[in-house]
Amino acid sequence: MSEQQLLQTAVKAADDKRAENIMVLNMKGISLVADYFMICHGNSDKQVQAIAREIKDMAEEKGFNINRMEGFEEARWILIDLGDIVAHVFHRDERSYYNLERLWGDAPLENIESELTP
Repeated sequence: MSEQQLLQTAVKAADDKRAENIMVLNMKGISLVADYFMICHGNSDKQVQAIAREIKDMAEEKGFNINRMEGFEEARWILIDLGDIVAHVFHRDERSYYNLERLWGDAPLENIESELTP
């Protein structure tokens, strides 16, 4: 499977669990850590964990390896390392505090509208 298919899988998984404000930053040429950062948030600890679990489960189901998942127990900021894609699943309060979108403001946004439920 391709990097784009993995990205679509992660976005769809987050959307399936009603993650809010899902966005994907294209980090190619900007960060050595990953090609894409997917950022979203949930409104409760349980929702944040459900979003992260769904991303992990759907990626593994499609044959992708999860390199690492951190922050699951605390459910404030869960980082899921999918290799070229890093998913950041925040609790609403933490997302506004860390504001990764502003920190990486020079990264172009990827169009993910076709992956989201209307």
